[in-house]
Amino acid sequence: RAGFTTISPDRRIQAIIIAWLFGCFIEGASGFGTPAAIAAPLLVAVGFPAMAAVLMGMLVQSTPVSFGAVGTPIVVGVNSGLDTATIGAQLVAQGSSWDIFLQQITSSVATTHAIVGTVMPLIMVVMLTRFFGKEKSWKAGFEVLPFAIFAGLAFTLPYVATGVFLGPEFPSLLGGLLGLAIVTTAARFNFLTPKKTWDFADPKEWPAEWLGTVEMKLEDMTARPMSAFRAWLPYVLVGLILVISRVFPEVSSALKSVSIAFGNILGETGIGASIEPLFLPGGILVAVVMITFFLHGMRASELKAAVKESSSVLLSAGFVLLFTVPMVRILINSGVNGADLASMPIVMARYVADSVGGIYPLLAPSVGALGAFLAGSNTVSNMMFSQFQFG
Repeated sequence: RAGFTTISPDRRIQAIIIAWLFGCFIEGASGFGTPAAIAAPLLVAVGFPAMAAVLMGMLVQSTPVSFGAVGTPIVVGVNSGLDTATIGAQLVAQGSSWDIFLQQITSSVATTHAIVGTVMPLIMVVMLTRFFGKEKSWKAGFEVLPFAIFAGLAFTLPYVATGVFLGPEFPSLLGGLLGLAIVTTAARFNFLTPKKTWDFADPKEWPAEWLGTVEMKLEDMTARPMSAFRAWLPYVLVGLILVISRVFPEVSSALKSVSIAFGNILGETGIGASIEPLFLPGGILVAVVMITFFLHGMRASELKAAVKESSSVLLSAGFVLLFTVPMVRILINSGVNGADLASMPIVMARYVADSVGGIYPLLAPSVGALGAFLAGSNTVSNMMFSQFQFG
């Protein structure tokens, strides 16, 4: 946090670096709304009105979200939301495989998001200057156009590359990490930055509705002094270990060798499930937490406090999954029955296909949006509607 405050006095540059790049990185690392919870208070601490900080935090919940929490919307959402057994068998018959199919989904999502994501920093800055500037000017936002597009590309190019070549765990995490390194260095050397610095009006002139009730002080948020390298090292380790575990088959096989499997759930149904705790991104995150305890010279009480705080966040964000995952699995596996009836998502899909026919692609995005609206989660939306969309 402390490292961001001295990069540039221009509020537009601060918004791009803290909200966009740092926010994308945090989304890639932990997802479930954490960019707004982490980036927005930091923006308030460096002098943003609370409402402007929240707006920036909300706008960043776009491009990186489908690969948030180390790819959870794809790794868990799509894997759980599609009938992998049936589709996998069809793919094998066609000379393909489930892994290839999932990678095609990842590549398509990364490419589509990157096209839109390249202009997202500009949209954020234009909204900032128009609604929170002294002159209420769109023009002040467009003054930062070259730097905003540069910042967009600094995230989206590695985002697409890692999505296409490495898989769903990496785009937002590594895109944000590499983008931060590139853009913060560029900002320090005033590369493409506007010559005229832009700032808000005096805080005394801010309308009451811009202000929050919580006061953020930077010194309270950066109370543990350490070098930037040491502070970032845990995140770099997460990226490195993830890459090694996915790129090297020997490492992948060793981590996957530890598996907890459940077969014939609910009797002789043929329905099964398995979990590989060491290979899953969550297992790697926990391993890095253990390493960080020693890297940062933490005390046991500090680790306990961190685990307590993150557990409460985990429970509140993951609570909905306790009900959604079983519901989705029942919907998908409802096709396993003695009457040879199709599963519920397929029956719904057939009804919609018969009703709207060839124009369905125009309606498909609103189905995904509906899922996100109902559950507040891209992961849950994918679980609820992937099989329906596929059908």
